[in-house]
Amino acid sequence: MAQSMSSPPPALAARGSQGIILKETSGSRLESTISGSECRVMEFSSDGCQLAWCDGKSVTVMDVPSGAVKYTISKPKTRCIQFSPLGSYLALWEPYAVTKDVPAGTPNLHVYNSSGELVTEYIQKKQQGWCPQWTEDEQVCARNVTNEVHCFSGGAPGLTCDNKLQIAGLTTYALSRGKLPYKIVVYVPGSKGAPCFVRMFAYPNLNASAIMASRSFYKSDTVSFSWNKKGSAVLVTTTTEVDKTGASYYGEQGLHYVSARGESNMVQLSKKGPIYDVDWNPNSEEFCVVYGFMPAKATIFNCKCDPVYDFGTGHRNMAKYNPHGNILCLAGFGNLRGNIDLWDRESLKPIKKLEASDSTQFEWCPDGVHFVTATTAPRLRVGNGYKVWHFCGTLVQCEDTPPKQELWEVKWRPFPAGTFPTPSTSSTAPPTTIEQPVQQEKKAAYRPPALRGKPYTYKLHEEEPPQRVGAAEEKEKDKLSKSAQKNKKKRESKLKSKEQEQVVITRGSKRGAEKDDALALAAQILRGNKDKVVDPVGSGKSDSEKKLKNLRKKLTQIEQLKQQQAEGKQLETNQIEKIKTEQSILEEIEKLTLS
Repeated sequence: MAQSMSSPPPALAARGSQGIILKETSGSRLESTISGSECRVMEFSSDGCQLAWCDGKSVTVMDVPSGAVKYTISKPKTRCIQFSPLGSYLALWEPYAVTKDVPAGTPNLHVYNSSGELVTEYIQKKQQGWCPQWTEDEQVCARNVTNEVHCFSGGAPGLTCDNKLQIAGLTTYALSRGKLPYKIVVYVPGSKGAPCFVRMFAYPNLNASAIMASRSFYKSDTVSFSWNKKGSAVLVTTTTEVDKTGASYYGEQGLHYVSARGESNMVQLSKKGPIYDVDWNPNSEEFCVVYGFMPAKATIFNCKCDPVYDFGTGHRNMAKYNPHGNILCLAGFGNLRGNIDLWDRESLKPIKKLEASDSTQFEWCPDGVHFVTATTAPRLRVGNGYKVWHFCGTLVQCEDTPPKQELWEVKWRPFPAGTFPTPSTSSTAPPTTIEQPVQQEKKAAYRPPALRGKPYTYKLHEEEPPQRVGAAEEKEKDKLSKSAQKNKKKRESKLKSKEQEQVVITRGSKRGAEKDDALALAAQILRGNKDKVVDPVGSGKSDSEKKLKNLRKKLTQIEQLKQQQAEGKQLETNQIEKIKTEQSILEEIEKLTLS
């Protein structure tokens, strides 16, 4: 049953040095679930009915509505917990270790059913990609083994798999989130000059000849997959450990799009730099990317990888759609100031600008109306706490962690899809008695006394305003017919070619005139007759002018030979004879000049 917009948001769990506390956002404490201070990990089931945590002694699973403990598992070293989509299975991972008695190591990945009974266990050395993956209906479970992906039907992983996907060098895989047909995407890094590639398969056809889509690329050491909600497309973020161009200390990144229809493209980003965040809209028809050196850009792309809307530049490193997809949050956390920009996705108009300083965590509430920002350890050990906000800018709840205590994690209690209605972005925020944080005035940059009171002539970072991509071009194209657009292009190209030809002709004539002037002046100086300088620039050259030019050229050569002879160089016979013709050449030049 859908809840009304005026109802309070769901409860959230805060894990810290004082334990795990399940609280309502109205401020009343529901139940203190753990009193110890060694709660290393906690996890909700996808429907929010179960909560599991490890306190260093055992793993406890609680029924959230009743508050009763369902079962406990004696696994004190557990570091990771994950429920299957329907909550039927619980996967636990603890660090891999070997002993003298068992040099091969003992299984450290355990899977239990909803009653706490062990289903199966494996050896999983690496923490990255440790958890088996299920489809949303839990009909298929997949697990990564060396060069293989083992698939189990029925949702219960076992010792023998029903189907295998075998590719040499396979390192990473991801199971689609949607329902039938189930899809698996795998990544194989390149070696010996061969490119890396990503391939998509439809379960149960996992043969090499049954590839649905493929994408190859270079510059990739690791990848991360991001499926859309329908399971019809996946985004592949590639990362290299070292940027060979030296532009970034953290390596180089790229973004690729692979569709179940066989389409694959590279997402063209208009600014160089790292990719901070990628988020799909829950409607599976678009995605938002935050990228580029600071100030970073944020752009919405459609499923053709064409930019739809450019939010300009700003100090941000995160993009998150609310669960209904009608509100987009752009924020800058971590080493950034904590600015939060909320946008209406339908109208692409800003809703509210906030500032949550020193925030390290952000999460949308399942109702799509509220969100939480938190300052957590170990990133920041001072000023820990969390705040619950309404998207209109109202601060609903503010919880500060007591002195000498730390907050490690904050999580909303999940609810099944369809529990909450789609919020209206035109609704007003409810009244609140909590004092709103005062926005501190930004300190002006220092300016020398001589420049104070004068306008700025430059900016360190010129920020770009938001704009709809290609809006002006689309309007102009709509006004003109196809034939008119074609004729316009022809006229523009013809005019451009004429302008280029004119520039070439002008430059050529200018160079020719300057060259002739220099040659004429040099010949007259060599003769020693400065009174009779001939201007060779004219509309055309007669035969006498051409002959005069050749004679001057010979005279220049004779002067060079005479200089070489004076320096002691032995000349050839023909060169000596050429020097003897100097007087006759001078007389002929004089006659042609007088005529």
